[in-house]
Amino acid sequence: MPKSSAKPKIEKIVLAYSGGLDTSVIVPWLRENYGCEVICYTADVGQREELSGLPAKAEASGASKIYIEDLTEEFASQYLFKLLKSGAIYEREYLLGTSIARPLIAKHMVDVAHQEGAMAVAHGCTGKGNDQVRFELTVMALDPRIKTVAPWREWDIKSREDALAYAAAHNIPVSSSLKSIYSRDRNLWHISHEGGLLEDPWAEPEESMFQLTVAPENAPNEPEYVEIAFEKGVPVKLNGKALSAATLIQTLNDLGGKHGVGRVDMVENRLVGMKSRGVYETPGGTILVKAHKELEQICLDRDTLHYKDVVAQRYAELVYNGQWFTPLREAMDAFFDVTQEHVNGSVKVKLYKGNVIPAGKKSVDSLYREDFATFGQDSVYDQSDSAGFITLFGLPLKVAAMRDIANGQKLEYESPDYSTFKRD
Repeated sequence: MPKSSAKPKIEKIVLAYSGGLDTSVIVPWLRENYGCEVICYTADVGQREELSGLPAKAEASGASKIYIEDLTEEFASQYLFKLLKSGAIYEREYLLGTSIARPLIAKHMVDVAHQEGAMAVAHGCTGKGNDQVRFELTVMALDPRIKTVAPWREWDIKSREDALAYAAAHNIPVSSSLKSIYSRDRNLWHISHEGGLLEDPWAEPEESMFQLTVAPENAPNEPEYVEIAFEKGVPVKLNGKALSAATLIQTLNDLGGKHGVGRVDMVENRLVGMKSRGVYETPGGTILVKAHKELEQICLDRDTLHYKDVVAQRYAELVYNGQWFTPLREAMDAFFDVTQEHVNGSVKVKLYKGNVIPAGKKSVDSLYREDFATFGQDSVYDQSDSAGFITLFGLPLKVAAMRDIANGQKLEYESPDYSTFKRD
C-alpha cells in the first residue's frame, strides 16, 4: 500500500477513540504520518458498549494514554433536555440523536487538548458525512488555534480490507475481521442504522437489524400506562418516582422498546449535499417528545405555541448542522426557557403496539378552562359576540371580493339564476 505523503510534525493529538477498527488504525497512522504522541479520548454517552478493555487496546495501538469519561448525565440534562424543550425535529421525523451528541464529545476533547497541551485533535469521520462538520465546528468555536486532523480525507485507506491490511502490517490487534453491513451510532437517546440494504429506499428493513425495539406486531397485547411529570418543560418524575435525567431516559427506552415505540425510516437531506436513508430507534425520546407536546397544548397560549413551532425548525437545523456553540443557539435557548416557565404538570400516555397514545394531562398552570370550552350553558361566553368578531376578522376578504365585483372580474361562483326558482 502506498504511504501517504509526509505531514507536518505535531507533538500531540487528541483522538476521538471508540476502539473499533478505524480508530485503532488511526492511532499508528497519526504517529507515522505526523510524528506525534496520540492521546485517545472516549466519551460514554450511553452507548452501552464495553469500555473496560479500551485502555489496553489503545496502548496496543500505540497511544500514550486514554481518557474515558462518563458524560451520560451531562448529555441528558444539558443537551437532550434542551432539545426536548425546543421541540426541534429535523425534517419532520429525525429526533437528532447523533447530531446532539457530537458537540458534547468535541467539547470535552478540546478540554483534554488544553489539559495535555495538545494543539490538534483528530476524528474518524468520513468525508461524506455530517459528523465531520459537527466535530470541527465545535473545535473552531471553542478554540480556533487547535488544528483538526481527519485521516479519512487524507490517507490511502479506502476500504475495510485496506484497514485490516494496515493493522496487520503494524501489528495492531483488531477484535474481528467481520463487520455488520450497517453503519451504526448509538447513545442514550437513540441508535441509527445506515448503509447495507437500506441504501435501496424500496427495501424494507430486516427485523434482525433493530436493536432497541421489538416489532410492533410482536409487542405485548396489553397496553402499558406511563405518567411523566414535568417542571418548566423538563421531565423530573416517572410514574411518581424522581429520577436523574439519564436514568429517566434509559427507563423510558426500556419501556418504549418493549412496546415497539420509536422507529423511524426516512430519507434525509445531509448537510454535505446528498440524500441519505437512515433508520432510527428512539423509544424513550419518542415518548418524551409526545408527552411534552401534550403538556404544552394546555400550558402555552396560542401565539407562543405557534411561533415556537417556527423557531423549533430553525433550532433543528442548527443542531443537525453542528452549530451548537453559536450565539444564535444560545439566544434561542433563552427564548425556549421563557416559553417553558409554565410548562408544569403531568402527562399520562398509553404505550401499545408502536404507538404513544395520550391518555390524560393536567397542570396547575393550565390555560384550558372547562367553563369556557363547554358546549353546555355557561356564564362567561356570550355567543352573540362571535358575529362581530367574524365580521371584523373577515373584513379583508369582504373588501377584496367587493373590489373584484366592481372591476367586473369573474367570481369563483356564478350568481344564482333565480328565474328557475319555484316555491312549494
